[in-house]
Amino acid sequence: MGISNYFKASSKPDPAAAAPPPPAAAAPSPPPPSQTDDATWGPNRSQQPSALSEKPPPSPSQSNVNDMELQPPIPRFHSRPQSISGRSDRSTPSTSSMFLDDIKHEVMVNYLYQQQCSQLWVSDGSGEIEGVLLRKVRGHYMACPPQLGNSPFAMACTAMNVQCAMTVNSRVIKTFLQWSPDAVDVPLMNGLRVQILPTVDDLPRARKHQFAAFVASEGLLVVWDDDPMHIVQRAKAIESELMELVWKAGNTDDEDDEKKGGVVANILEAEIDEESGEVKPEKRPVHLQNTVLVSLTLILVTVSLGAAWRELAMEISVDGGYVRLALVALFPIQIFFTLFFAQVIVGCLAQIFGPIRQLTINSKFYSARPPPRLQSSVLPHITIQCPVYKEGLQGVIIPTVKSIKQAMSTYELQGGSANMFVNDDGLQLVSEEDRLARIEFYADNSIGWVARPKHGENGFRRKGKFKKASNMNFALMISCKVEEKLQAINRPLEWSQHDEAQAYEQALKEVLEEDGRAWADGNIRVGDYILLIDSDTRVPADCFLDAVSEMEQSPDVGIMQFSSGVMQVVHTYFENGITFFTNLIYSAIRYTVSNGDVAPFVGHNAVLRWSAIQQVSYQDEDGYDKFWSESHVSEDFDMSLRLQCNGYIIRLAAWAGEGFKEGVSLTVYDELARWEKYAYGCNELLFHPIRTWLWRGPFTPLFRRFLFSNIRFTSKITVISYIGTYYAIGAAWIMTAANYFLMGWYNGYLDKYYVDSWKVWFSIIIVFNGLGNVALAVMRYRVGERSLLYALFENFKWTIMLAIFLGGLSLHVSQALLAHMFEVNMTWGATSKEAEFSNFFIEVPKVLKK
Repeated sequence: MGISNYFKASSKPDPAAAAPPPPAAAAPSPPPPSQTDDATWGPNRSQQPSALSEKPPPSPSQSNVNDMELQPPIPRFHSRPQSISGRSDRSTPSTSSMFLDDIKHEVMVNYLYQQQCSQLWVSDGSGEIEGVLLRKVRGHYMACPPQLGNSPFAMACTAMNVQCAMTVNSRVIKTFLQWSPDAVDVPLMNGLRVQILPTVDDLPRARKHQFAAFVASEGLLVVWDDDPMHIVQRAKAIESELMELVWKAGNTDDEDDEKKGGVVANILEAEIDEESGEVKPEKRPVHLQNTVLVSLTLILVTVSLGAAWRELAMEISVDGGYVRLALVALFPIQIFFTLFFAQVIVGCLAQIFGPIRQLTINSKFYSARPPPRLQSSVLPHITIQCPVYKEGLQGVIIPTVKSIKQAMSTYELQGGSANMFVNDDGLQLVSEEDRLARIEFYADNSIGWVARPKHGENGFRRKGKFKKASNMNFALMISCKVEEKLQAINRPLEWSQHDEAQAYEQALKEVLEEDGRAWADGNIRVGDYILLIDSDTRVPADCFLDAVSEMEQSPDVGIMQFSSGVMQVVHTYFENGITFFTNLIYSAIRYTVSNGDVAPFVGHNAVLRWSAIQQVSYQDEDGYDKFWSESHVSEDFDMSLRLQCNGYIIRLAAWAGEGFKEGVSLTVYDELARWEKYAYGCNELLFHPIRTWLWRGPFTPLFRRFLFSNIRFTSKITVISYIGTYYAIGAAWIMTAANYFLMGWYNGYLDKYYVDSWKVWFSIIIVFNGLGNVALAVMRYRVGERSLLYALFENFKWTIMLAIFLGGLSLHVSQALLAHMFEVNMTWGATSKEAEFSNFFIEVPKVLKK
């Protein structure tokens, strides 16, 4: 719709946004779609509008003229008397540092006001409603002009707890608001829209992550930002885009201009249902290339076994010794060990000579292109869930939050809503100073969080070998309890967003008091979809709308896993090598899934359907619904399997390119621990400990359920071949040692059925280091990712490093496999996300210990 039509339409407020939420349901569910505003979704304790908007402004005698001392409500994040308080009680900084801080903020606020005046964004300079605000600490702002500190605008910004805010008063904005007095938002380029609020007093209820709002009563644009250096540029961009749209209003090529935006161009590719007017779901074919490749793999394994059995038959015909037929009983182990090897041979040949068009089109399990975007007035709410432990705030958590907030801002400007939900498992473990820094950071950035007690405190147990699953379960339990209390509330017709915010505050307070163990604050409600990330993740700035559009149009998708790039931290030789290896793995995954195989779920950078996760929940002795398995190290594989057995599918999305980024192991110790965890998890999924085989059997119920589930047979073969690699790696050192003695003592007397280590090693070198590197380079060249020569050079450059590292894995992998088999306790901490100082004398004891 062109902007000329926008002016002509009687744009009344969206009834969906103004309507009260529907009656509560009996079971926990995402908040209703009509609650698209931060305040409705349960704002941070420091964002309650009632505590500030109803408070009369202080007189000049009560406050400094240039500083605004306003204290937001105290966060209630603890449930125990001995817990730390909501206010910061850090040691008082020195007089010199305070003086320098005052100068820094005073210079910045005056500079911003100077820029504001130079752009003619100030009408009279009286400071009654126009000017610049800059936060020194929470509740303490510097204002320019100084009189602005006593204004309702200052009160509203304090309630929002923004870093800096600026008003923009221009003829462009006033004219637009006069022409469209009933509008609820202002259209910008690329389908983005900025909210319109009736008065300044409504600012605390604004969608904070839009970073802008028009105030109709004053004819102003209010812009805020986390970085004062960016706020002027943000205001300029909004004003210029608005001017461009106004100027082009009514032009004949209006529609052509809109098509330049990705949204409309994308919609034109989709089919529209004539009756409902909605976009028809895309028809996605089921590719069968993977079925053909798995069939060829099984043929190759069968031929290899046949050749070996042929040797046995020939030897029996010569000497008549039938005892050697006992070797045939080893064929299940041989198949288990060689499936992946045969699959690599077939897959590499297919990458060189087979079709690759499937990598560029959408299919049932693979998305190469983004879907048609939703055009509804109310978009699904998405919750970004991020489990953290003791990672550094400055080096790890803050850059991740900055990336997430950019994506949240884009989605809110597109009409959606989002909140960030941190499951902080280290908050009650770190020092007091670090704890306060984290809490203040969460409050300043409108982040909801839950923290559980440390292990053993008052009998509390943090279950699991790898604590991530139990951490997320505990946080989701608190969220669900809050939701249950909110659903029990009877909402009359006059129910407002302010009422919803107060109800949320009360519900959270009651849950924390009843639980008696958890700390929590902010918006911890869960929306329609969950984006699960790690603490060292980067996401594209414009990905949420495409993600929820695909999930809405594909109700059978339980998890959409994004193909990821690598976010490097220190760029050391080892990190560079692991980066190459990780990119290699994702290239292989994209190729396999595009052929028709089931997509894997790797536990992060994935969108989860909350309703599907709730369907596969379970209860244990703790007595509350749990979603992630606390009895498995590979909780992601367990979740994937439960969803697929429930009729959902897992899909791999590659349309974001390398926009999603994940961290990799910075040290060899972290990478070894990762392989050990994967090996332990695989054995945990397949086998019971040996001690229990007599009465429980060797195979776990989960593996038996997997074998007899409705998952495609070819996908089962692929999964089993992947799991078999860990057992083959773990057995390598044992077989090598056995081969040494067999060849030394019985050389010439061994059966021809036996293949010595030299032949095995030579085969591995030819297939993995030779054929594998050439096939990967050719495939990347064919799809246009790299030039052929550079791809070959890159692949062979890391051959020696990976050969040494993978060659030394056998002892560590076998240790993990045997530890589970014989019930030896093994635990793993969180992977290091930051570089640590080290030298020769530090590393040698670590090597000897390992």
